Formats: sequence, C-alpha cells, structure tokens
Amino acid sequence: MNVSFTKTKKISAFLRPLTKLTCAIAASISLITSAHAATGPAEKTDLKFGFIKLTDMADLAVAYENGYFDDEGLTVELEAQANWKVVLDRVISGELDGSHMLAAQPVAANIGYGTPAELVFPFTMTQNTYAITVSNEIWKKMKKNVPVGADGKLVHPISAEALKPVVDAMKDAGKSINMGVVFPVSTHNMGLRYWLAAGGVNPGFYAPLKGDTLGQINADVLLSVTPPPQMPATMEAGTIQGYCVGEPWNQQAVFRGIGVPVIAVSNKMADKVFGMRKDFVEKNPNTSVRVVKALIRAAMWLDAANHANRDAAAKMISAAHYVGADYKVIANSMTGIFEYERKDVRPAPDFNTFFRYNASYPHVSDAVWYLTQMRRWGQIAEAKPDGWYLDMAKKAVAPDVYQKAVADLVEEGKAKASDFPDFKVFNGIRKVDETVWIDGIQFDATKPNDYLTKFKIGLKGNEKI
Repeated sequence: MNVSFTKTKKISAFLRPLTKLTCAIAASISLITSAHAATGPAEKTDLKFGFIKLTDMADLAVAYENGYFDDEGLTVELEAQANWKVVLDRVISGELDGSHMLAAQPVAANIGYGTPAELVFPFTMTQNTYAITVSNEIWKKMKKNVPVGADGKLVHPISAEALKPVVDAMKDAGKSINMGVVFPVSTHNMGLRYWLAAGGVNPGFYAPLKGDTLGQINADVLLSVTPPPQMPATMEAGTIQGYCVGEPWNQQAVFRGIGVPVIAVSNKMADKVFGMRKDFVEKNPNTSVRVVKALIRAAMWLDAANHANRDAAAKMISAAHYVGADYKVIANSMTGIFEYERKDVRPAPDFNTFFRYNASYPHVSDAVWYLTQMRRWGQIAEAKPDGWYLDMAKKAVAPDVYQKAVADLVEEGKAKASDFPDFKVFNGIRKVDETVWIDGIQFDATKPNDYLTKFKIGLKGNEKI
C-alpha cells in the first residue's frame, strides 16, 4: 500500500502560482545577466517523488523542509512506497517522476534484468548506510569466534569467518540459516553476499537462463526478500535469523533487544540514488537540473560542519510521514555513532555519508561494481567483455545533469567549485583504493573481469551455473 501525506505548505495554494511566476521571472533574469548559461524555468513544476522509509531518504526530506525545491520553482509531493518493487514499477510507469532507489535498480533495468527500462540516476543519495544484523541466538553462537582486542572489546569489523562454524554446525544438523535482503539487485543483497563469501560462506547462485531467480543454488545460507521496515518483526518471528538492511532497522533490533549488528558497512560506494526515466530527463532537462540542485544543497546541509545538522535531520525524518521511527533510534546511526551490542556504542563518522568524499556524484564506476556482483552471483549468466561493463554502466548514469546543477549552484554562490571534482578531467571512475571491502581486495572499474578472478567464491571467466 502506498502512503502519501499532505503537509502544511510553506506557501499557500493561493500564493503558489504567484511564487512560480516569480521564480520563472527570476530564472529568466538570471539567464540573461549571468556569465554562466543558467538553467531556464522548469518544464514541469508539479512533481511526485517516492521513497522507502529509511534514513537514507533524508536528502528528499531536507530538500522539501528547507525549501530547496521551492527555491527552484518546484512543487514537490513526497510519497512513501511499500517496497522497492513498487518503487521500480511506479517510476517506470510514470506514476512517480523520480524516486529514492537502490543504486543497482537503474543498472539492472538497463540490461533487462527484472523489468527492462531505460532509467538513469543523476544524483547519488548516500553511501555507507546499511548494516548486517543477526538474531540473538545466532550472535550467542558466533560471538565466541570473534577476536578480542587489547582493550577487551570485540574487534570490528566482524568477519563472517565467525559465522562459518555456526553455519557448518547447523548444516550438519540438517538445518539452515535464513537471512533477509530487501531486493534481488539491492545494495544489501550484494553487500551481504560479499561479506558472507569473504568469510568462506557461500551465499548461493542465480541461474536466470534456467528459470532460477531465488539465488539459493549451492547456498550455505538461504537469502530471501523482505521489505526494510518488516525486517525486525520477521526476525523476531523466527522466519529469518538475520538480515542486511539500511537504517534505522538495524538499530531497531538493538533497541528492541532482538538482535545484534555485526558490521556497519564503511566504503565509498553508492547505496541509494535518485532514479528517473531517461525520457523524462530528456523531455524535462531544466526540471531535472533544478531537482538535482535542490538535492545537492540537501546533501551539503546534511554533511556540513562535522554533522552539525544531523540531530535536526534525525528529528525531521523521525516524523510518521517520513521514516516513522523513534528519534533516538534514528540518531543512533545518524549522528556519527553506531551501536552494536547494547551499550557497545562506537564512533562511525562516515556512516550515512551524503556529500563528503564526492558521495553525491553519479559515479560510473559504482554502476560497474554492481554489474560485477550481478555476474559473480549469476544474475548475469554469461561472461561479458570489460567494455560491456563500462558501456552498460554509462547508460545508467547522468553526470551531465549533475554537472550542470553544480555549475548553477556555484554561479549562484550556493556552492564552491572546490567542493567538487574538476569536471574537465574527472571521468566518474573512483580511484582503485577508494572501494575496498572487508577482504582488502581493490576494485578497478576499468578491469572488471580481472576483479572477478580475485574471489575464491563466485563466477568468473566463462563459468556458468
């Protein structure tokens, strides 16, 4: 069920047409007087955007609440969606003009995996926003396998090597561990699979050419899909014994005393993006740029001054029409800290990154990484040349929209050029030492097939299922 909300508008219905006219006139004047070819008035001003109830939707909430959409002459309605499949379907159908999306959804749609569609993301909403949580029962069994540091505390990040003896013992007893992910091509599915495999646990393979879309072939742990807000209750009911999801649903397990997060992902890789139909961007180029301008300002505000605005942001998105979770639960991962076992609170300054480290840019290398993981686990059933990965990744990103938005913001004095890469030379590919996961393997987006050979578990070369 889709949940929409109506809020008291900052500008009344009577005055909004006048406001739009004023914004249009201002944009026209700017176009005439500025040395930079400023973006003209929006082609479409009334917009509906979707989101899932996760803390990484914050860019949208901040852009709305702080008036950044209003500044661009846009009337935006934000609408919560039931799950990621609904998000995808409604963006493709045009019911939503854009949405908070999983980074791999536009990537997968462009290669025809799942629902084929031409989608792009001109803006990355977040990186480092998800964690892996296990039930109390599983944690009790694996905790004894976790190394202890000189300070007497468990050493983090915790490797799945601590889970492997538990998995093996349960398999010997004819039992299995079931874990939840939020969507077949989700950040969380790929991240959980990566973590498991790095610890010697096989998360299973897909075989789409044989009609298998479950991804459980040869699996040591069985992964299945559960919508994010339902994760804690599903684990408490015993249906799953762990999950990988964005916040606040890992911290919710801590507060409810039903599970323990074992790793909070810290890596320079897109988690969520703002996805749009390619034809919408082509037909509404000014609207698209103005939307991204508002979102960039929101991301800057969220990461400003060493988390100075995070407390206010946590309170903002705790509202029922946004994330709808207790402020304290949201703040537990939104304000530079992360809680694992109850009262084991550790610094996590880079968890929930919105703007720093060039996080909001639509990197083509991030899209390549998701394609490598789709190939690794069989969603891409056959070998592809390196050039194919780059070509398909480029179809999913819209850096020209982002770069135009930045040029406008710099010209308007709302951003500094030094806060962004030099777009004359930057090609959207991260340095190889930026994307390093728990196993220490570096990712070179220009050599995806070589990257795949570095993994003991996973398809590579001409291997098939």
